[in-house]
Amino acid sequence: MIRLVVIALVVVVAWILLVKLIRQVKSANVDWTGVATIIGFIALAFWLRHITGMG
Repeated sequence: MIRLVVIALVVVVAWILLVKLIRQVKSANVDWTGVATIIGFIALAFWLRHITGMG
């Protein structure tokens, strides 16, 4: 029972932090092209590692 309470508290705290992060990102002036480029390069690196087995 205590384990369930701890897990519930962790989920609630994570949800609150996620909501705060989303609100800050919406109000901030973010260069989404740069963010998308960085995410694309990271995804490409993982994909190439999966395909080639190197890295």
